[in-house]
Amino acid sequence: MAAAMEIEVGGRTVRVSNPDKPYFPELGLVKRQIVEYFLAVGPGILGALRDRPTTLERWPGGVFEGAKLSTRGDHTGDAFYQKRIPKGAPDYVETARITFPSGRPADEVCPTELAVVAWAANLGTLTFHPWPVSRTAVDHPDQLRIDLDPQPGTDFADAAAVALQARELLRSLGLDAFPKTSGGRGVHLYVPIEPRWTFVEARRALIALGRELERRLPDKVTVSWWKEERGSRIFIDYNQMARDRTIASAYSVRPTPRAQVSAPVTWDELPDVRPEDFTVLTMPERFAVVGDLHAGVAGQRYSLEPLLEMVAKDEAEGLGDLPYPPDYPKMPGEPKRVQPSKARD
Repeated sequence: MAAAMEIEVGGRTVRVSNPDKPYFPELGLVKRQIVEYFLAVGPGILGALRDRPTTLERWPGGVFEGAKLSTRGDHTGDAFYQKRIPKGAPDYVETARITFPSGRPADEVCPTELAVVAWAANLGTLTFHPWPVSRTAVDHPDQLRIDLDPQPGTDFADAAAVALQARELLRSLGLDAFPKTSGGRGVHLYVPIEPRWTFVEARRALIALGRELERRLPDKVTVSWWKEERGSRIFIDYNQMARDRTIASAYSVRPTPRAQVSAPVTWDELPDVRPEDFTVLTMPERFAVVGDLHAGVAGQRYSLEPLLEMVAKDEAEGLGDLPYPPDYPKMPGEPKRVQPSKARD
């Protein structure tokens, strides 16, 4: 196994240690090929990350059978989330200061050039989790991210069908979205917004959007936080717009046996694509042909006012906030954070 290699990325020299280390053994993919993948989709991955505080999902041992991700309650996993800049980072790796819900600050990696992506990939980063903010306005989201999460009994096709309905609703309000596969079974929609509102307002706007979709498609959509109430429907995970919650960026690699990636798609493609079509092996050729289908995310800004008007209407009808994640501090106006079946008991 080669000890190390050096690659030139935008005038920087990036060291890749153990380049032949297996990262997806079932596919025969090694670390060097993961770095090369990110360089092949360079304008796309950098467009998704540029100037955004970014959590690194690191799999330093690669993806193998039985490998698991560490969680808040279990730190014994093979992979982990890096929320602060690693020690010894090169001087070209810039940071952005963010504040967690607890009030604690952190300096997160803030990619400004492709060499930072290659450096992070050398550390075992497969999935990049950028905040929906710019480093210049870290408390004001400039993207409304809609995570359409299939529940048991549903699949990607169901999420894609709901995504089309979500777009119809958004366009009726004067907004539009950019779709991508999650890299798994779900669909992500990005709505570029003006950075005028807080995380609380953006989250409430997403709740209002989800509730309206639930009213229109009661058998297909749910915003219920509690799994016991979701049924076989697509869950609109509104808490992905809570502070410090992120989703995999476009072009990120997911820790699946097939090395699937989160792939931007066109609205015309969405009903017919399959998540497994987009992998580390297939995406470079596709990118060379279609380019970055999410490039327009940076060039557009919509107002949240139409969705905030829906929030006000819901509140007038007695529909207030919904539960935050369990590790979140209690928020003003939040209902009891108790599972319904336990509350009845």
